[in-house]
Amino acid sequence: MNQRIPTVCLVLLTVIAVGVALYWLRSLMIPFVLALFFSLILSAFVDFAMRRLKLPRSVALAVTAVGAFVLFDLLAVLISVSVGQLSANASAYQSQLAQLFEQVTDRVPAELRHVLPETEFANLSQIAVRSVGGMLLGTTNAIVGILSQSVLVLIFVIFLMVGGDGTRKRASGVWGEAEARVKRYVITKAVISAATGFLVGLTLTLLGVDLALVFGLFAFLLNFIPSVGSMIATLLPLPVVLVSPDISTSVAVLAIAIPGAIQIVIGNIVDPKIMGQSLDLHPVTILLSLIFWGMLWGIVGALMAVPITAVAKILLERFEGSRILAEVMAGRLDALRSPDAPA
Repeated sequence: MNQRIPTVCLVLLTVIAVGVALYWLRSLMIPFVLALFFSLILSAFVDFAMRRLKLPRSVALAVTAVGAFVLFDLLAVLISVSVGQLSANASAYQSQLAQLFEQVTDRVPAELRHVLPETEFANLSQIAVRSVGGMLLGTTNAIVGILSQSVLVLIFVIFLMVGGDGTRKRASGVWGEAEARVKRYVITKAVISAATGFLVGLTLTLLGVDLALVFGLFAFLLNFIPSVGSMIATLLPLPVVLVSPDISTSVAVLAIAIPGAIQIVIGNIVDPKIMGQSLDLHPVTILLSLIFWGMLWGIVGALMAVPITAVAKILLERFEGSRILAEVMAGRLDALRSPDAPA
């Protein structure tokens, strides 16, 4: 037990130092880690083309690269059109929000109206309208920021895919296990998330909700964030639904209820049945990893929190001194008990 205390302290100090370094180098590390996970997904298609279609590796790489480039262009067009639609409808959204706020203030009891003068209600209305404008601007800036890093991510992906020739066959030991488990998780999660995003986008499109395809894309991305992501993806269309003048109350309810049902069915039935306990991480560990990586790298960190934590756990459990931390990350707290302690 005396040996474990300094080991745990050293590991914690190392985590803090690494966290500071990762935050300082986030402008470079975020594109690199994104490229690493993209290369894991694309390598599955390369392996499929080599194994099933009997293509040479160079041809399989070229076909996969062309397919990925076409898919990226489609996503870029989708995002560009959606940003344009968002900007074009911004004034209508703000006007509708002002009307909703006026309807709410008209129902405020007379006693409260004496407490807050009419000028205060007007100020609150202006704050709400400016908040919507800030949200629209922030969304646009976030999308532009992600697209601005795409070139660097693409360069990293190309070098990782081309440089993986030959080295992938020799991957074994700790890194081989980590790569296999994370690759299985990322690919399976990507397929489940794609199905979720498609169903959500299709539902919102049929209901006539603005930016339906964008919300489907967000549902796909946020599904990589366990538990919290599905909740955010379900509530994300709510502001647009509320401020859209052409949407009735029944359609607004369906626009939230049906995607919510899709998220519940896939998240609680399909996802656990397919994924199982492939990464052997306790839910509390996943939640803490979301907070940690979200603080370091924002939304990108939250998206990649689970695979990164899984790699860290695999590395920790391979060394005697840090194996106890891996057991705690898996939720097996009995590992903290001293061997000499009574059961």
